[in-house]
Amino acid sequence: MQKIKPNDEVIIVAGRDKGKRGNVAKLVGKDRVVVAGVNMVKRHTKANPNAGQPGGIIEKEASLHVSNIAIFNAETNKGDRVGISIAEDGSKKRIFKSNGSAID
Repeated sequence: MQKIKPNDEVIIVAGRDKGKRGNVAKLVGKDRVVVAGVNMVKRHTKANPNAGQPGGIIEKEASLHVSNIAIFNAETNKGDRVGISIAEDGSKKRIFKSNGSAID
């Protein structure tokens, strides 16, 4: 079970965007994530007339390592670690480590 999933609200804990919050847009591999509106980089693209794509400078999100983000806990208003709780029937669910409440 993954500790960070798409559409989770996360907070950046290290790097140039430290303190910013956003939702996970997608997972890249098993240890990197793309957070919407965070870690914006400029990409210089060449025009492609066959695809109808104009050239220029495009701003897009770059991936972040999962060690630089923490899931946002709305109850404590801080970033938190994720634990996995196993119920008696064998099902797993994600919980916040600070207060033990369920994430989803």
